[in-house]
Amino acid sequence: MSAVTTSTSTSTTRTVVCDHCGRKNRVPTAAQGTPRCGNCKSPLAWITDAGDADFGEVAEQTKPYVVVDLWATWCGPSRMVSPALEQVAHELAGRVKLVKVDIDQSPRLAQRFQVQAVPTLLLLDKGEVIARKTGAAPAPALRQWVEETLAARR
Repeated sequence: MSAVTTSTSTSTTRTVVCDHCGRKNRVPTAAQGTPRCGNCKSPLAWITDAGDADFGEVAEQTKPYVVVDLWATWCGPSRMVSPALEQVAHELAGRVKLVKVDIDQSPRLAQRFQVQAVPTLLLLDKGEVIARKTGAAPAPALRQWVEETLAARR
């Protein structure tokens, strides 16, 4: 996936290449519903960053489930799990949104979610934590964790 983040005065968008047709799409960091390709209508991977100031809008007021990656730049496992999480976001496009939170830049969120180790992964349903996982894991294990949690919610 190729993504570019740009800021405007009202919102932040990310340019995402559709995994199905290759068309570039602008995807907002916060919106109702789930993003779809303007060309082929396939669900797009929704990957964005959030911090103390905008977490509520970006992660808690979203229809799809949200995978939150609480990470730190100095943490090797955080850097290792990031590509795996992005892969899962692509594989589960339309079902989950991936929100990355740098805990050094967002200490209130780190405190709110009682982060003791990084990476800490959360699965949210309308702002409610429905699952929690600490540590790095490969993409298949992360996808299984998400899918099993979602299946248990049905």
